[in-house]
Amino acid sequence: MGVDLRELIPVEAKKEVSLKDLDGRIIALDAYNMLYQFISAIRQPDGTPLMDSKGRITSHLSGLFYRTINMVETGIKVVYVFDGKPPELKAKEIEARLKSKEEAEKKYEKARELGDIELMRRYAMATSKLTKDMVDEAKKLLEAMGIPYVQAPEEGEAQAAYIASRGDSWAAGSQDYDSLLFGSPRLVRNLAITGKRKLPRRNVYVEIKPEIIYLDKLLKTLDLTRKHLVLIGIMLGTDYNPGGIPGIGPKRALTLVRSLRDEEKILAYIEKQGVRSAREIYNYFLQPKVTDNYTLEWRAPDSQSVKRILVDEHDFNPIRVERALERLQKAYKEKLKPKRRGLDAWF
Repeated sequence: MGVDLRELIPVEAKKEVSLKDLDGRIIALDAYNMLYQFISAIRQPDGTPLMDSKGRITSHLSGLFYRTINMVETGIKVVYVFDGKPPELKAKEIEARLKSKEEAEKKYEKARELGDIELMRRYAMATSKLTKDMVDEAKKLLEAMGIPYVQAPEEGEAQAAYIASRGDSWAAGSQDYDSLLFGSPRLVRNLAITGKRKLPRRNVYVEIKPEIIYLDKLLKTLDLTRKHLVLIGIMLGTDYNPGGIPGIGPKRALTLVRSLRDEEKILAYIEKQGVRSAREIYNYFLQPKVTDNYTLEWRAPDSQSVKRILVDEHDFNPIRVERALERLQKAYKEKLKPKRRGLDAWF
């Protein structure tokens, strides 16, 4: 789930844009975050995910293929960053997520017995799981599409933020705000859900656009340092201390940090409130385990390999895939293909 900083983001620090406004930008996407969104959103009306003839879920492949093409067509140079082994700090959160999915599965079965389509879809979305096989399939598809990906040693968001902080990408892309705590200079949200979307439990559709959040503007407007922001995150609750400090919301957390200012005093306060791992969490956000062993290179798509994965293996519509591949080939030539410079360009 990540830390929820939504209420603290000042108007001055965010900007709603279109995909075209991101033309030419390299964005390091949190792959797991994106794939989970695809699995949750791309479903039948009763909540059943897309599946092939063998009963294997394909929602993640559909979203990855078509959404990625939409982004590169507008000139966005995407790179996907995959999670590695989760840090020990995250054990409680992982356990809680598994329990939550089990409860959602029970509620889904009850809704199915009642024939309540709306409830079935709601609970089915909450049961979404991403298996190792699904992740491996996603990587193979990206390779065939010519889209680079990076394997993080631990947290994908930390690695994406690191790539952005080095200037190898313009921003990190995720729905969660953790990338800001990890030090990404910019965070782009809504890339996986851009377009018209139906509001939960309401027959109302809204237009969702990408949103950029600027870390420097956020800190300046709130009169904070990044360390202060991390401490606020710990108070509110992170993946490493779910629930945060009971009774403390965004505004109170901001007030406390502003009044105490000194990081050691704030840490001492948080520890007194029962967050025993506060210092360890604080240090992890500031110095997460990342790698600089990566190469960002966009290659021409291998159409035959894409067809083998989607059409031959997973029963995708061959005509739709062919048309999408034509778009991807064109986008590569016009937007992603390295430009030749110097004397070589004349020959």
